[in-house]
Amino acid sequence: MPKCPKCNKEMYFAAWVTSLGKDWHWPCLKCEKCRKTPTSGGHAEHKGKAYCNHPCYAAMFGPKGFGHGGAESHTLK
Repeated sequence: MPKCPKCNKEMYFAAWVTSLGKDWHWPCLKCEKCRKTPTSGGHAEHKGKAYCNHPCYAAMFGPKGFGHGGAESHTLK
């Protein structure tokens, strides 16, 4: 049985979703920053953890400077 990368527990056939090249329990696939369930295709991975693309991943790991996490962009703390 595959194991969930978030909780490391075994997953049963109907209880998982494949995303970011891994199989996850559906409730475990949440953004590490805002805790929301990312939309299909609207999430990214950083160091094995899932994040929603915008604003969390972009603000934390995207380019910095004017228009890219700068003064007018959304920045998370």
